[in-house]
Amino acid sequence: MTRFRPCIDLHSGQVKQIVGGTLSADPSALQTNHISALPAAHFAELYKTHALSGGHVIMLGPDNEQAATKALSAWPGRLQVGGGINPSNARMWIERGAEKVIVTSYLFPEAKFSQERLNTLLFDSLGGDRSKLVIDLSCRRQGDIWVVAMNKWQTLTDMEVNGGTIKSLEDFCSEFLVHAADNEGLQRGIDEELVERLGQWCSKPVTYAGGGKSIEDLERVKTLSAGGVDLTIGSALDIFGGKAVKFSDCVDWNTRQGV
Repeated sequence: MTRFRPCIDLHSGQVKQIVGGTLSADPSALQTNHISALPAAHFAELYKTHALSGGHVIMLGPDNEQAATKALSAWPGRLQVGGGINPSNARMWIERGAEKVIVTSYLFPEAKFSQERLNTLLFDSLGGDRSKLVIDLSCRRQGDIWVVAMNKWQTLTDMEVNGGTIKSLEDFCSEFLVHAADNEGLQRGIDEELVERLGQWCSKPVTYAGGGKSIEDLERVKTLSAGGVDLTIGSALDIFGGKAVKFSDCVDWNTRQGV
C-alpha cells in the first residue's frame, strides 16, 4: 500500500532541499530551495514521534557524516542512509544505527554496472543480508526511457531502468529507491509514467522521489502504481520551507492507509 516516506537530504552538513539536476562540481550552479536552521537529528526525532519509518538520509557530497550519524542515533534502526556507500563503510553505517544502506555510484565504475561490485557489497560487507541493502536506481529521462544516473545524478550509466533490470536486481536487495532527477526539487509534478512502470516492474518495495507538489500526489501515486510505490515529498513540505504540502497531512495519509 502506498505510503508517504520521509527524507533528510544533507549537503555540507546541513539539511537542504536542492534542485537535483544542479548538483555538480561547480558550486555556483547549485540551486537550493531551502536550508534548514534545524539539525538532521531534529527531523529524525520528528519522524520517530510520528512513527514514519523507512525514511532515507542522503549525504550529497562530503562533510555530512557527523550530521547523518546524529540522525541515525536519534532513531536507531528505522532510517536508511545513502551517499558514498561502499564495502569499506557499509557495515559501519549499519552499526551506527542505519536500518539499511542505499547504494548507487559504487555499483557503476566508469559508469558501467558491475555485478562483481554488487556481490562484494552484499556478501562480503553485509554478510549476504539482503534486508540491509537498498539499490538506488535514480535516473534521468532520455526520450522514452530512463537511465540510471550517478555522481550526484550528473553522469549517465549504461543501465536502463526497466522490467528486466529490476528483475535482475531483486534477488540482491530488499527494496529500491528511485529519484527522478529531472523532477527533483522542481515541484512541477511527479513523472507519472515512471511511477506507473515502477508499479508494474517491482515486486519488492520501491520509493519514488521527485516533483511531488501536493498531498493529492500520494493518491495519484497509489492509483498509478496500484499501491505498489511509496512517495517521498521534499521541497513542497512545510517542514522544509514549502507552502504546498503540510507534513501533518502526510502523517494523516499514512494513518488512513493503516501503515
